[in-house]
Amino acid sequence: MPKNKGKGGKNRRRGKNENEADKRELVFKDDGQEYAQVVKMLGNGRLEAICFDGAKRLCHIRGKLRKKVWINQGDIILIGLRDYQDAKADVILKYNPDEARNLKSYGELPEHAKINDTVTFGEEEVDDIIDFNDDVSEDEDAIDNVSSNI
Repeated sequence: MPKNKGKGGKNRRRGKNENEADKRELVFKDDGQEYAQVVKMLGNGRLEAICFDGAKRLCHIRGKLRKKVWINQGDIILIGLRDYQDAKADVILKYNPDEARNLKSYGELPEHAKINDTVTFGEEEVDDIIDFNDDVSEDEDAIDNVSSNI
């Protein structure tokens, strides 16, 4: 059996972020494209996004991005609209937070767009405080009834 002379296999290359450091040019939308924010990841290469034109669309992550660019809830993306299906679109590009802030400063994104990574949709100020009642008389009566039946 020959000895391995390399530095590792596919999983070693997978752990490296080689293209993370290089800056790319900011891409603006063209005709038939729209900016959107991811609301929900659906799985199977699909997601639900609210476009900044007011529509909620089902988006498909195209193959070029599929296992290379990870898209999460709350990310700003560029989508390509379909001529024949208005409720569906294709994800063209994911903006990192710095690029999204630049788009907002250029006036491309509306002012109400939230860019931070920890945006959660559907959960509005969940109250974690549990209020325990000090009124024990009803509980003691219920416990007495249970203990007397035993």
